[in-house]
Amino acid sequence: MDEKISSWFELVGQWLMTHGVKIVIIAVIAFIFNKAVSRIIRKAVRITVVSDKTLPPESEIKRENTLIRIFNGALTIVITTIAVLMILQEGGLEIGPILAGAGIVGLAVGFGGQYLIRDIISGLFIILENQYRMGDVINIDGIGGLVEDISLRMTTLRDLDGTVHHIPHGEIKKVSNLSKKFARVNMNIGISYSSNLEHVIEVINKTGNELANDPLFKDAIIKPPCFLRVEEFADSAVVVKILGDTRPLKQWEVSGELRKRLKIAFDREGIEIPFPQRVIHQVKE
Repeated sequence: MDEKISSWFELVGQWLMTHGVKIVIIAVIAFIFNKAVSRIIRKAVRITVVSDKTLPPESEIKRENTLIRIFNGALTIVITTIAVLMILQEGGLEIGPILAGAGIVGLAVGFGGQYLIRDIISGLFIILENQYRMGDVINIDGIGGLVEDISLRMTTLRDLDGTVHHIPHGEIKKVSNLSKKFARVNMNIGISYSSNLEHVIEVINKTGNELANDPLFKDAIIKPPCFLRVEEFADSAVVVKILGDTRPLKQWEVSGELRKRLKIAFDREGIEIPFPQRVIHQVKE
């Protein structure tokens, strides 16, 4: 019994000294190669991506990071697959039948593979056309959120509630990018019919300029929010439209601060923001 155990340990030791060492070497080389090529890809993307002067620097950085992540992801899959096959072969498994079996399985699921190919091709066009990047806020067919990840197959969004949405690229029919080049404050406010419109315009423009000159907000604002036009004669109010341009992703922050300042300014200047009113006539019998 002792001889069998010692013989077994001897065989295991011989296997580890030959095949085991080779497996470790394959794994280490694959890891180092992946890291080295990832650095090359990162530098190559930084150099080769043509800068768009119409876009702010942070937009170009987001585009480059998106491309780097996608290329590195595809590279990691290829290197890992090759390394695993080499390790299996070194472990004594014949990879020929495995590859043949994978081919048969691939034919069996060919119909489903059409959807995968469609997703990948759509993803390539999204990336090449620079439709959106990681860090952008977009709407995809009614689903909106921050782009947390982009692969060749799908886009991952996180909405304001924290819910994560995984959307295959082949399912995307329409994309709305809320954070490309610039964003916009687009606000409608109702004022009383008895208000002096010229006075209201003066207060709105003054408040917008004060906000644009505030050190906390001036870097976020491209064009100060100002009165644009009388949008509508509503039932209980005259609706005026306010418009201004901001840096990408800053429109909500600027809009919230503008609403707060307008409410304070309107209260100070005696400008009424009316609420819906209903007149009820009582019939006397």
